[in-house]
Amino acid sequence: MIAATRFGGQSELVCVDASSVYPMPAGLSFAEAASIPVVWLTAWHMLIELANLKAGQTVLIHAAAGGVGTAAVQICKKLQARTIGTASAAKHERLRALGLDHAIDYRTEDFEARVMDITKGHGVDVALDATGAFKQSYRCLAPMGKLMMFGASNAVSGDKRSLWAAARAAAKMPFFHPLKMMPGNSAVFGINIGRLWGEAELLGREMGELMKGFASGDYKAIVDSEVPFAEAPRAHQRLTSRGNFGKVLLVP
Repeated sequence: MIAATRFGGQSELVCVDASSVYPMPAGLSFAEAASIPVVWLTAWHMLIELANLKAGQTVLIHAAAGGVGTAAVQICKKLQARTIGTASAAKHERLRALGLDHAIDYRTEDFEARVMDITKGHGVDVALDATGAFKQSYRCLAPMGKLMMFGASNAVSGDKRSLWAAARAAAKMPFFHPLKMMPGNSAVFGINIGRLWGEAELLGREMGELMKGFASGDYKAIVDSEVPFAEAPRAHQRLTSRGNFGKVLLVP
């Protein structure tokens, strides 16, 4: 069985509501199954439930090599949507093998300029942004485009908490004025799956669709590494250093 917990998941024992438990598709390892609930639900909720993604549309995926990113690439591929992803150059080959159409090295390239070049100035229909580059991502939208904001990793600097880095990132956050949004026919969404656990029917339906994809082999859970609980700081360091490809798991 696969279970999803709102918070407190980094524990040896958790209690969850029965509505948050789902059958585990055959052929998945426990590690692969554990990597599914949060990241895949987040990707599916943004692309399908909110963006109503269609074949032929174009999606910008920031942090494409992360847990949500690798899930989003696969969902887009199944729906025959074109994908543009940002990631360090060392991860581009694996992302293309996963189905990514266009890769951008965010460390050396201006992703906004590259997106507009790839789309011939039209922009993208959906932008998934967990980095906090919301202003630039918003400018990448095509008419009727949708920006999905589900994180702000740029606010994290190094291995230790930095209030200065967080404050600097917050100061750069854009304000989306309704009168400026209307002419562009654009939409901005804020997403936090952890705040939706009360919507059992919605999440159960979404998880059911995802399980069909895993059962058919259309989707593959990407596990970067399995780190023992006793070494939890190493798992977090793997994430903050942006070295992971897929989901980092804590295991007993």
